Amino acid sequence: MSSVSQLSKRFREVLFDGLWIANTNFKDQLSDVTLEQAVKKIDSLNTIAMLTFHIDYYIAGIVNVFEGGDLEIKDKFSFDLPSIDSQEQWEGLLHKLWMDSEKFATLLEQMPDTKLDEVFVDEKYGTYQRNIDGMIEHCYYHLGQITLLKKLLKDQ
Repeated sequence: MSSVSQLSKRFREVLFDGLWIANTNFKDQLSDVTLEQAVKKIDSLNTIAMLTFHIDYYIAGIVNVFEGGDLEIKDKFSFDLPSIDSQEQWEGLLHKLWMDSEKFATLLEQMPDTKLDEVFVDEKYGTYQRNIDGMIEHCYYHLGQITLLKKLLKDQ
């Protein structure tokens, strides 16, 4: 299996169907989250909706680079979730996450292995390999937060 295939498989595991590392994934954790749970604030913690937006913001930003565009995302905007006031808006955010994630994985699978050692946009960001690994790790980090938030919401 090629390196990009392995990375794509790891990315799909954390988003869609993996149980190996975290015994869960985004699709599993978010499938039963209601609008009320998604936007419920617990103390100073981010909401599930904010974390969902945040992860998708970075995935979509990297997809843009994979498609030949510029790196347009900025950390300071990564939690700027527009107001979510309906179940339809919440489902729209989830749909966007699933579509952007699938596009990320598909574009990654189509990438030649040699691309992994190339500079990602600018030398200060390191290589494609570093950024893809970082995206996977970033997903696991926030997946853990979402899992804990769900437990806290259930206990309330």
